[in-house]
Amino acid sequence: MAVMQIGEVAARVGLSLRTIRHYDEIGLVVPSERSAGGFRLYSEADVERLALIRTIRPLDFTLEQIRDLLGVIDAVSADDGRDPERTEQLTGRLAMYRAAADSRIEALRAQVMGLEKLSRDLRTLAAPAARRTSDGRR
Repeated sequence: MAVMQIGEVAARVGLSLRTIRHYDEIGLVVPSERSAGGFRLYSEADVERLALIRTIRPLDFTLEQIRDLLGVIDAVSADDGRDPERTEQLTGRLAMYRAAADSRIEALRAQVMGLEKLSRDLRTLAAPAARRTSDGRR
């Protein structure tokens, strides 16, 4: 398994060294290995997990919610279906996070629509002023 040092990981996922170290300290993403000198070494799976967190983080989820969501994702991936009650519980938790994501999508769409309207209104308002300027009038 190829491993990377924290600097390479930071460059790949666009997170600061400090943020990655913090995620390790709080147990959000623990490096797969440590070098003989104690340096953090990350696997490709660790990098993918950090990239996922980077995607989720700006979406108004707390670090605790992200930790829970990652736990649910891990549990669903490992679920063999032998315990239907557990599978149903995991599916329900995934549905909860999906509903939160869908709600956030709708809120962002509303914001985008509002910004687009504002931009159109400002463009419309600016057009007469631009014509006056180009005509030489003030």
